[in-house]
Amino acid sequence: MSEHLSTVNAQRLLKLLRHLIDIYSPSGKEEEVVEFLFGYLRRRDLPVLRQPVDDNRYNLLLVPADTDVSALFVGHLDTVAAYDLDHYEYKQQNGVVTGLGAADMKGGCSAMIEAYVTFVEHRGSLPPVALALVVGEEEEGDGADRLVEEFHFPWAIVAEPTNLHPCLSCYGYLEIQIAVRGKRRHASLAKSRQDPVEAVMHMISDISHHLQQHRPELVYNIRDLFSSQAGFVVPDWCEAWVDVHMPPSAGIGEITMELEEIVAKARKEIPHLDAVLRFTTIDAGYELPQKGTIIEALKRIYSERSLPWEPGSFRSHSDANRLWAAGIKPILLGPGQLEQAHAPDEWVSFEQVHQAAQLYYDLMNSVGD
Repeated sequence: MSEHLSTVNAQRLLKLLRHLIDIYSPSGKEEEVVEFLFGYLRRRDLPVLRQPVDDNRYNLLLVPADTDVSALFVGHLDTVAAYDLDHYEYKQQNGVVTGLGAADMKGGCSAMIEAYVTFVEHRGSLPPVALALVVGEEEEGDGADRLVEEFHFPWAIVAEPTNLHPCLSCYGYLEIQIAVRGKRRHASLAKSRQDPVEAVMHMISDISHHLQQHRPELVYNIRDLFSSQAGFVVPDWCEAWVDVHMPPSAGIGEITMELEEIVAKARKEIPHLDAVLRFTTIDAGYELPQKGTIIEALKRIYSERSLPWEPGSFRSHSDANRLWAAGIKPILLGPGQLEQAHAPDEWVSFEQVHQAAQLYYDLMNSVGD
């Protein structure tokens, strides 16, 4: 592998990363970044395909024809909504790249694209791996769902921000909606246990207490709470959304039953209100053993580059959960840190983006030899 130790084009990589960050692409509005990359790949004579996800949105795919494809490289092009639309663009100072999506995951997408382009330049052929640039990961996961409807691969590398530590396991995830409906009335007539907002708050408190006391290994986040905004009245509805992340070994079925029992008990205390608990997303976690062709190849690459082999667990859900459910073995490996993802001042080290591109390129070479 020695002839492949320093080959990716750092200047081209940085330019691509800047373009991607400067294109605003929140979930559901990825059209501009998809069109930019479609043209970028076509200009390099790569057989890129559009895979429809809905009427206006596409995944971009590079799938070598008549080739035994060993692995899928996956990156998502969407970001969360900008914290400040006036200050989301690319900035770079002292090797640190700042901007929306820098870590999650336009740095990883840029690195995968550069590795793919470099392989074709050096080998004159496509690598025996596929590249998928998908949409919708931050919301519905519809890009990954559409991808696995049509394609299957034995392995996947997902460019989530892992600080370049290979993550062979991924946390499971529950997205929970709690909704309570009641009767609108004048605010001066509010009564305890007949206010939907108060009922939702009690349920969240009960869930929080249960998880802290009996499931301390879980991470939960009360993401949103809404009610009807009608002035000086008792609102007629309220809903809240809660995220729960759990280690791969956690019993996701048992946990859902426990939460349902908590809400069922709360319903008995609010007979005049209609309460509903919905699990809008259930993504199981997983853990891969340290063996298999792609893992062995990565071990060799890390050894040759004098990098410590320190597998970890990715503490959030991602497209990897959807790939795992479809029978694909995903490894999460990308530049940046999860702590930077979704932060107002999101950043990534360009040195690490460059290093990620080299690792991806090495892996493409390894499975191609």
